[in-house]
Amino acid sequence: MSNVESVTQAEAPAADPAAAGAGGSEKPRSLAGDAWNDLKRNWIFWAASVLVVLVVMMAAFPGLFTSADPEYCSLSRQHAGPSGGAIFGYNFQGCDVYARTIYGARNSVLIGLFATIISGAIGLIIGMAAGYFGGWVDALLARGIDIVLGIPTLLAAIVLARRLSDSEDSGFWPVVITLGVLTWTTGARIMRSSVISAKSQDYVAAARMLGAGHARLMFRHILPNAAAPFVVVLTLLLGANIATEATLTFLGVGLRGNAISWGIDISTAAPYVREAAAPLVWPSVFLAATVLAFIMLGDAIRDAFDPRLR
Repeated sequence: MSNVESVTQAEAPAADPAAAGAGGSEKPRSLAGDAWNDLKRNWIFWAASVLVVLVVMMAAFPGLFTSADPEYCSLSRQHAGPSGGAIFGYNFQGCDVYARTIYGARNSVLIGLFATIISGAIGLIIGMAAGYFGGWVDALLARGIDIVLGIPTLLAAIVLARRLSDSEDSGFWPVVITLGVLTWTTGARIMRSSVISAKSQDYVAAARMLGAGHARLMFRHILPNAAAPFVVVLTLLLGANIATEATLTFLGVGLRGNAISWGIDISTAAPYVREAAAPLVWPSVFLAATVLAFIMLGDAIRDAFDPRLR
């Protein structure tokens, strides 16, 4: 060995065991971990999350926000201004606008949630079947999706809600069923494309070679790796269902009777907007903020899980 090589080896720094150990023990980052790191730095995600939590709290525990009875009305307070706990004033029937706005969140959120669950179940089953089996099954289900997509959603919802509703009930479940059976198509298409991409992966082929059946392949191996885009779509759909429910109620084919809803309050306050704007403005603001919160939350999650934006 030459003198130069001896000096070089003698002066070379020894490997740091701590650094080597740290590098050797570092775990690979998953897609969910990368998405969460992006979400933590996204102020839109946190703002939307705070709004969603507030709306859910209003829907679940309205008594935390107001002690007034939303069903107590007195014509002597008709269109009166803010006073005491009624910080938004009173509507044309003398009802507390603030109390009705707080309690109105419950029906809107529950209808949006149940309708999204129904839509998600239908979209999950159809999308997974079409993407996994392919062939004539995919062709048949894809054409069914296209047919439903070709139906005007609002027009179909008006017709279906009228057929399902009963004059004696509040219209809650007819609206839920109507929205659930008409809004599953986008989720089904997203799930189909995700399943088609996931089923060609090596781990699916390995599981199939080991004897896994169709049910195990779909729900144990494919679904966990294809669910992220589907969940994002459902988050966006929840906000859209809340807005659609308010639209149907405003048109008179949604909730009715003694039900408390933002759509009902907006509809009843519209003819008197020149006399008192607050009964119309505040339910509209809460409705818009709720829908915007769910849409912003869905957009933030979608951007975090999209590898093309990294």
